[in-house]
Amino acid sequence: MSTENEGTAVPPAPSAPPTRTDAPAAPAPQERPAPDAGGNPTTLLPPVPPTAPDHGAYGAPAPGAATAAHGTPGTPDQPGHGGAQGSAPDASWPPPPPPGTPAQGGGFGAHGPFGDGGGGDGQGGDGGWGSSYPPPAPKKKEGGLGRLLAAIGVAALVAGGLGGGLGYTLAKNNDDGDSTTVSASTSGGNVKRDPGTVAAVAAKALPSTVTIEAEGRGGEGGTGTGFVFDTQGHIVTNNHVVADAVDGGKVSATFPDGKKYAAQVVGHAQGYDVAVIKLDDAPSNLKPLPLGNSDEVVVGDSTIAIGAPFGLSDTVTTGIISAKNRPVASSDGTGSQASYMSALQTDASINPGNSGGPLLDAQGNVIGINSAIQSTSNGGFGTGQAGSIGLGFAIPINQAKYVAQELIKTGKPVYAKIGASVSLEEGSGGAKITEQGAGGSEAVDPGGPADKAGLEPGDVITKLDDRVIDSGPTLIGEIWTHKPGDEVTLTYERDGKERTTELTLGARVGDS
Repeated sequence: MSTENEGTAVPPAPSAPPTRTDAPAAPAPQERPAPDAGGNPTTLLPPVPPTAPDHGAYGAPAPGAATAAHGTPGTPDQPGHGGAQGSAPDASWPPPPPPGTPAQGGGFGAHGPFGDGGGGDGQGGDGGWGSSYPPPAPKKKEGGLGRLLAAIGVAALVAGGLGGGLGYTLAKNNDDGDSTTVSASTSGGNVKRDPGTVAAVAAKALPSTVTIEAEGRGGEGGTGTGFVFDTQGHIVTNNHVVADAVDGGKVSATFPDGKKYAAQVVGHAQGYDVAVIKLDDAPSNLKPLPLGNSDEVVVGDSTIAIGAPFGLSDTVTTGIISAKNRPVASSDGTGSQASYMSALQTDASINPGNSGGPLLDAQGNVIGINSAIQSTSNGGFGTGQAGSIGLGFAIPINQAKYVAQELIKTGKPVYAKIGASVSLEEGSGGAKITEQGAGGSEAVDPGGPADKAGLEPGDVITKLDDRVIDSGPTLIGEIWTHKPGDEVTLTYERDGKERTTELTLGARVGDS
């Protein structure tokens, strides 16, 4: 951006005025007191230095130097631009300086090493190849009228200063009395938050959200999040949050008010990545978070996530539902089998420590359990952990609710199954039934759901109801959104031909 006439430079005076030979030299100017000003002398303006304004490296004007009209400053990476171009200046104007006067200008062009320089329409730039300033016109001797005006000016300045000082004194004295400041009628905690605002949802949900610390017998462990599931003191979280403490470890839950409770693991489902803990000596005033309906969530809905990212408890972040039914396989990092989910994807910021926390809708209903993130391999900030890049995944609450209820009831998870072993390879165009099962068992359980539906080794399942199946993990995640006993329609390929079959899902108890 360029500016025009940004400050006007004071033209430099010649180093010595021309000396007339027919008259004696004028005496040095003397200070004169201003008339009618109480005898206080006025100081003459100091003479302007004879040198041109200092331009530092690359032609940039030194602090305080004025910018040439129509010029923009240059930088080391970008040349400057000089004054506006016009007709060439007349060679006879301005007149040359008297003998002994140093030449004005020089350098690399106006405000830059490769500037266009000054010139044109009689207004040269500050730098090279421009003309020097003409000598100033001689001053006329101040007459009686001039002295009278100067006196009036001094009197006005004195009166102005007196008025300013008096005004400051009065204002200062008034500070001790009535104040003229205006205060807001409502502020901070006095403001009523409308239902549906992030502040209102957070204020209601935070007291029912806890930070979980889990520690194994060997001292290993970490921090996660959970939320109040019922008034009996059950807290729902992720399996991988409490996995280290399952066998003889310690678990605690801390509420936002600082109250900390010891807890016990009631049950955990490694495949679903859901766990339930129960508070020891649970308080009687627990308020469970309301559970929403994750099947009714649509892409674009607002989301609010609560958790303890990197140990920062009671952190609230917001976003939207970015996608639904996203096939996700995650691990708890202990070398155990992966967890599979048909997840809700959100861009609400989720980081390590958010795991197990609630994903809420705009009304404050839980629609999911934050469980996994997709991130770059480099954690940054000198840590080995990666952070949020806007790809977070939550277990749909409809699935998590069923799993949690089973864990509270029996302490063990119950999985829906088709009774067939499928390949876990990606990019196979579907879920292919393997030729042999785990440990040398048959790929299709004799008498199981798949066997009854007529499926065989080598069949490639491409759809479950209206869900497209592109791999084995996707099929597992979709099956686990259902309950045992649900009837589904499978579309599969055999010998290049597409077929369909009805199948009633079976049940498997436990993680083994």
